[in-house]
Amino acid sequence: MQVSKSTGSSDSYRPTSEVLAAGQLSVYELFKEQVSRQPAKPALLDKHDAYTYQELLQRVDALSQALSEMGVGAGDRIAVLAENRREYIELHLAAARKGAIVACQNWRLNTSELEHCVGLVAPALLVFSPRFEDQARSLAKHREIPILAFGDAYENLLSQTGAPTTLPAQDIEAGLLILYTSGTTGPAKAALISQRALIARMTLLQSDLNATPEDSFLAWSPMFHMGGSEHSISTLMMGGSVYVADGFDVDYIVRVIGEAKLSWLILVPATIERLLATLDAKDTKPIGIKCVGAMADLLPKKQIAQISARLNAPFLNSFGATETGIAPASRGLIPIGAVPERLSKRLNSLCALRLVDSEGKEVPAGTAGEAMVKGPTLFSGYWGNDEANAKDFANGWFRMGDLFTANADGSVDFVGRAKYLIKSGGENIYPAEIESVLLTDGRVRDAIVVSQPHERWGEVPVAVIASEEVALDTLESDLRANCLRDLASYKVPKAFHFIDFDEFPRSSSGKIVRQDVEDWLRQRENDLAC
Repeated sequence: MQVSKSTGSSDSYRPTSEVLAAGQLSVYELFKEQVSRQPAKPALLDKHDAYTYQELLQRVDALSQALSEMGVGAGDRIAVLAENRREYIELHLAAARKGAIVACQNWRLNTSELEHCVGLVAPALLVFSPRFEDQARSLAKHREIPILAFGDAYENLLSQTGAPTTLPAQDIEAGLLILYTSGTTGPAKAALISQRALIARMTLLQSDLNATPEDSFLAWSPMFHMGGSEHSISTLMMGGSVYVADGFDVDYIVRVIGEAKLSWLILVPATIERLLATLDAKDTKPIGIKCVGAMADLLPKKQIAQISARLNAPFLNSFGATETGIAPASRGLIPIGAVPERLSKRLNSLCALRLVDSEGKEVPAGTAGEAMVKGPTLFSGYWGNDEANAKDFANGWFRMGDLFTANADGSVDFVGRAKYLIKSGGENIYPAEIESVLLTDGRVRDAIVVSQPHERWGEVPVAVIASEEVALDTLESDLRANCLRDLASYKVPKAFHFIDFDEFPRSSSGKIVRQDVEDWLRQRENDLAC
């Protein structure tokens, strides 16, 4: 029997742009779809007021038009320097409508660090809140950037601006957020996160963490972190409500816990004791929380059990990064009230992971290897940093710089960081930044910054220094002052230890062995405790 071929055979078919467009939904379109389904539902709330989905759409559209009239177009960067507030999220959605990119500035940085971050992205506009007006105006003047202030001027602008007439073409590969992440050998890098990645990350919240439109999200972590901005956008795309807290406002957070069903309540080490005390003082019982916490490796195991039992929610045994979202290994939940024996992590649904050696070859099971990942949640590279992109991307994979071992059941165990960083109270600290400051002092022969466990912050940076200086108290005081001058306060070493130059453990290439220094400090602390 002979099968005839039609003249329009499938091997010559190419979908048209109209066909492809019908298969896409952008961040803005997903949000607008929720408006059509539930216009009167609260979308954005804070301790003072709330916007419904319909009200929020009107404000977002007016802001989008106002940005156009200010000359901000598709692909332009909008730097924002502000605390958590509802307008911050409006800006994200308005940028999504236009195809613009919001570069979220870390207000904890000092002036020189902020200037570097703003300079990386060459913004067409700088938006700021009154709290950071002095820093913002200084940055804008130095860089000759137009400005827009949240507050009365912002509200007047929205009230006087008409709705846009047409919706620009939507491209889900277009960047929407720039979040900053430091490199191990230099200052901050600007990670570009596309609309496609944000939509995929929202999908993971639904598929792996069981987030639904009936759940709310409590945005207390800074909007310059993915936990603030990214998850707020995800919640609005799926139809939930976002409660905006001005940082870790523990009284407001406890109030929300007692009033709203929450999806994922993000907590970091420095927050848990305060939250437990306030929950007990106010005798607050949670309405319902799907999961709590983040990166269980940074907490005492008994504290994991304590907070999960008090909130009646499993603890999220997560591992991710700004570049990946909560992927690749954030599917595991530690049962309520359990003290975990191990912290093995389960892989996410939308992520492929391979463990490789320094040459990119897969390592055998049980051997530590660097995580390479690929999947739709992945970021779109570092803005304007071809060198970093060439180094970290290879053959369609992204090298995370984090070391894991694979287990027979498909789980993975976190071993350490190939790209060494210290995660203190939710903030990423890269030792190379601190070491470069220490080594500018001529009295310092060599220096290394390592992690030390800390009850409140999870871990903190400490410096180990070789110097021939006799007046060590003076040197320590000077080094601390230099760090405070050049770095954000949370990056300043919490202790300075002085040793002889020859005491540093070194590899065959002469590099200081960081793990050996950490082991030495741990043994020193144990000896002092005896």
